[in-house]
Amino acid sequence: MIKRLIEELNKRIVILDGPRGTMLQKRGLSEEDYRGEKFREHGSNLKGNHDILSITKPDVVEEIFNEYLNAGSDIIGTNTFNANPISQSDYGTEAYAYEMNYAAAKVARKAADKFTKLTPNKPRYVAGAIGPTNKTLSLSPKVSDPGFRAVTFDFVKDAYIEQARGLMDGGVDILLIETVFDTLNCKAALFGILELFEKTGKELPIMVSGTIVDMSGRTLSGQTIEAFWNSISHVKLLSVGVNCSLGAKEMRPYIEELSEKANVYISCYPNAGLPNAFGGYDEMPEETAGYLYDFAKSGFLNLVGGCCGTTPEHVKHIAKIVEGIPPRKIPEIKPYPVMFRSNKI
Repeated sequence: MIKRLIEELNKRIVILDGPRGTMLQKRGLSEEDYRGEKFREHGSNLKGNHDILSITKPDVVEEIFNEYLNAGSDIIGTNTFNANPISQSDYGTEAYAYEMNYAAAKVARKAADKFTKLTPNKPRYVAGAIGPTNKTLSLSPKVSDPGFRAVTFDFVKDAYIEQARGLMDGGVDILLIETVFDTLNCKAALFGILELFEKTGKELPIMVSGTIVDMSGRTLSGQTIEAFWNSISHVKLLSVGVNCSLGAKEMRPYIEELSEKANVYISCYPNAGLPNAFGGYDEMPEETAGYLYDFAKSGFLNLVGGCCGTTPEHVKHIAKIVEGIPPRKIPEIKPYPVMFRSNKI
């Protein structure tokens, strides 16, 4: 399957899907829907814990996958953005992290295989979505104690191992570490995944996607896009890219820079513009697709889709507008020493 995906990436721009969370919010599900039978007596409220729906409402999650696949997605991401023990501890469901990931992979696998069977010449793939967790290794949550950390590197690494194990056992094709705002968290995920590969003897392609948090052009932990790439480039990756936080219009310079400096495939899945005063997104599918058409024509893209605020309609317009445009060719980057300068004299 992955050999076929590489062939497709070398021939055309491959289409990702859009967000699961905002699509699930639109369903208006109740607390009872989130609980299902399994969590009927659970001691904490579960509404808003979208990841648990792969267990309690798999049919609803599958409907969303069907919409994205009908819109033209080649790769769908599992409903597991927060399905790690650290984030799930907010709901008291950390013990179910493995089960959530396993169930989510099975739901996505079912949808992807159904569409592949309908159109064997266009196989669909499942990416195991691994979010950033709600803790950061690089920054202190205590203003008065900058050296304090809420979690350790090993604790975060082990949480990611648990998540990746469930995704792999459930049958994903790819592991996607996405919305990276702290590169040290990402490195913990990569370290854990490589450790899991060594233990199981099974390897999957790895995609990484970072997020630029504002117009400063840096991640939350303070890195430029070049520094972010240099920090993770030692790992054999299928792709690197940018998603979330910004709309495509604001994301352009960072995708351009990454496309010039990374010797792997480039992914891009922006939000539907910047959020409005109410936290919603107003950018229409035609607008988002128009910006991404420019990216494609400029030779920046290998994989493209949508993040917050985008819908299957956005993905449909994106897929249509990039059709026939040649994918970015991976540049040959000569190795060179990189010096990280300190602000201290």
